[in-house]
Amino acid sequence: MKILFCLENLKMDGAHRATIVVGNYLSQIYDVSFYSISTIKSYFELDAPLFVAEHPFDTGKSYRGDDPWNDFDQQIKDLTKVLKENRFDAVVLTAGTLTSFAPFIRKACPNVIQLAWMHNNFNTYMNQYYKDMQPEFQSGLKSVDTIIALTQSDADLFVQFNRNTVRLYNPLTLEAKEPADLNKKVISMVCRMDIAHKGLDLMVDVGELLPDPWQLRVAGTGADEKQVQQMIDDKGLQNKVILRGALSDEQLQEHYRDSSIFLLTSRWEGLPLVVGEAMTFGLPIVATYNTGTEEYLKESRYGRLAKFEKNSVFRALKPLLESHEQRELWGQTALERSSEFSGSRIIEQWVRLLEMLSGRKNQKV
Repeated sequence: MKILFCLENLKMDGAHRATIVVGNYLSQIYDVSFYSISTIKSYFELDAPLFVAEHPFDTGKSYRGDDPWNDFDQQIKDLTKVLKENRFDAVVLTAGTLTSFAPFIRKACPNVIQLAWMHNNFNTYMNQYYKDMQPEFQSGLKSVDTIIALTQSDADLFVQFNRNTVRLYNPLTLEAKEPADLNKKVISMVCRMDIAHKGLDLMVDVGELLPDPWQLRVAGTGADEKQVQQMIDDKGLQNKVILRGALSDEQLQEHYRDSSIFLLTSRWEGLPLVVGEAMTFGLPIVATYNTGTEEYLKESRYGRLAKFEKNSVFRALKPLLESHEQRELWGQTALERSSEFSGSRIIEQWVRLLEMLSGRKNQKV
């Protein structure tokens, strides 16, 4: 089977990272290629060939416009040309903009299996990211063979547009080489510096409540990094909340290992890979409630969920700050949960899905 994984670009991003990891895994089984509509150099190491659109279009972080069929008319033609000329059997369209291409792919390449991979939650896509291109986005969702959602709650919503909707977790993209040291008075975070999405205003407020000698150390970079640092400086928390910038995988291993609790303060998430990563280190998890963190933590069975409010988050943290036994208990619970997200397990599910869709297509032919 020849499979093409399509992305807007190959910039550093959780959704892009998950796509590349799955594509790289599947390249050991199938004839996989990647496709980008941007010429921006890949942040990731690719284990399969890369096609770039004949007429590239850099959407920036991602497209949020209101007229994708006109704005990307040439890029849609470029993609269908590649699918035809290289005789791909299946195409994976990541997120909303590329999913909106699906009706045109269906017309030009009726026998190509199309999968729409939704890397964020339903409400974020419908009410924020793609609110100005709903007709095109929904048309794409209806045209594909299968929608892949990251959580069951999102699958239950996407199914209204396509009855062939499945829940498939993203595989872990980094797993522990050594367990975390739960004796260090350090809370770790890993996230993009995006205040609105990652709730970094709340993170700073929580940092202000931490008792000495606890510190909050944050790995990640992004457009809001200077603004976040200013918020920290304004509250005099330079020794309490430390921004560490972008870290390599080896540095991330150390970052997780040298902490005792993992915190996430996002307003919304699809399925935050960093929670799964932290779980493999045996770190107890505290996270604000959204569909993505709920899928990992399941009503606080595998970690402590909190409302998006500083006192609620601090109440969830407090027993872990005060008790090594509590950290060990919740850390072991998180570690056991992490097995559900192992690469081998998720790829088995991808293979079953692809083989099922291929079998259906062959029956129709």
